[in-house]
Amino acid sequence: MDTAALTELGGETDSSRQVERLARLAASSGLRGLVCSPLEITLLRAVLPPFIQLVTPGIRTGAEKSDDQKRTLGPAEAMAAGASWLVVGRPIYAATDPVEAARKIHASVQDAH
Repeated sequence: MDTAALTELGGETDSSRQVERLARLAASSGLRGLVCSPLEITLLRAVLPPFIQLVTPGIRTGAEKSDDQKRTLGPAEAMAAGASWLVVGRPIYAATDPVEAARKIHASVQDAH
């Protein structure tokens, strides 16, 4: 969700504050992992214990449309920011050659290390 969607729902309208508030609540409740936008990885790594796993959908290579994902990042950038796991759907299954697309994404992550 972005700020406009939060405003429509009412309540906290600053997306960063809302993400931090919910993440801290989840961690203090005993959860060991969170699904988050790749744009929040850096924020969450700064405020959560290091054992918290961050699963990030919204991974895009730049070669495709973002579709319904409003808050995206490239695979190498997400890993560099501290993602534990990447969720990569459309960039692979919508590719002309899904196997080659997956290989390129994997290589981009390996090159970032």
